[in-house]
Amino acid sequence: MHSIAIISVGGTIDKIYFDAKSAYEVGPPNIEKVLAELNLSITYRVNSLMRKDSLELTDDDRALIAKAVAEEPCSRILITHGTDTMVDTAQALRNITGKTIVLTGALEPALFKTSDAVFNIGCAVGAVQVLPPGIYIAMNGRIFTEGKVRKNLALNKFEEFGDNP
Repeated sequence: MHSIAIISVGGTIDKIYFDAKSAYEVGPPNIEKVLAELNLSITYRVNSLMRKDSLELTDDDRALIAKAVAEEPCSRILITHGTDTMVDTAQALRNITGKTIVLTGALEPALFKTSDAVFNIGCAVGAVQVLPPGIYIAMNGRIFTEGKVRKNLALNKFEEFGDNP
C-alpha cells in the first residue's frame, strides 16, 4: 500500500509552455518530476485524474474528484489543483470522512525556477502525513482548514478567515 495517494487535476502547477502555440497549457502532472528529484523516504502513487485549469472545472468535475477521493483506499491523499477554485473543490469534499486530504497548487508552473510549487508540495507532503483526518489547503507556507480559507485575489495569496489557528 502506498503511504500517500496523489491525485492531479491540473491547474497552473501542471502548466507547460507549448512553443509552437505561444501559450501555456495544462500538461502531465509536474508533481511526478518534482518528487522524482528528491530523495524521499515515503511511498506514493500519482493518479492524473484530469488536466484542467481550475477556472474550467465544473460541478461534475468536482463530483468526479470527490468520487476518486472517496474510492481511494489510501487514507492520506494529496490533490494538486489550480489555485483559483481550490477552495470550491475543498468544499465539495466535505462529506468525505476518515481521510486526511490536502490540496495544494502553485501560482507559477512547477517547472519555473521561481515557482512556489516545490515549497507548496513539500508543505503538503508533510501535512498529509501528520494531520488528523480532515480537509486542508497547503499554500503560502501555511496549512489552512477547509471552510476557513479563501484566496485573496488582490494579494494573490491564501488567507484565513474565521477562527482558523
